[in-house]
Amino acid sequence: MKLVILDRDGVINEDRDDFVKNTTEWVPIEHSLEAIANLTQSGWRVVVATNQSGIARGLFDVHALNAMHEKMHRLVNQAGGRIDAVVFCPHKPDDECECRKPLPGMVNEIAERFNARLEGLPLIGDSLRDLVSIDAVGGQPILVRTGKGEATLAKGGLPDGSLVFNDLFDAAEYLIESRQSS
Repeated sequence: MKLVILDRDGVINEDRDDFVKNTTEWVPIEHSLEAIANLTQSGWRVVVATNQSGIARGLFDVHALNAMHEKMHRLVNQAGGRIDAVVFCPHKPDDECECRKPLPGMVNEIAERFNARLEGLPLIGDSLRDLVSIDAVGGQPILVRTGKGEATLAKGGLPDGSLVFNDLFDAAEYLIESRQSS
């Protein structure tokens, strides 16, 4: 099985410094829906792993988060793709949970749920915490320049072996091509 984990804000949809709090603010990044459709149509299972501390901060509730994810699923389906699951951490950075990236809790949960090997498992994100979470378990960190990606790249310190692409579309094309040839 080919499985890929995607971060949400800054990878699939536009990120906001004041948090994406509702369906109006949830705006897909150009070509991200097409990228997910291409992955799906090439036999990939797509799972989203996203930190959503806006819940713990009281900026939105689980109902608003579910509405955003319903919109995301609907738009991805309309583009011809599918997201197999969405896993989220509702905690603040100082809550000391096991699920919040950069810890690998969500990655481990996804691998267990989908019976996937962690070694080489790709995670596409726009922040260092995304890359660290997958690197910690032997997966493949992939950075996109969208969202916070350009700033993350400028700061440096990416895990060894990290791949960098302009956006989700380019990263998806790489995965599709590299797995077809292997």
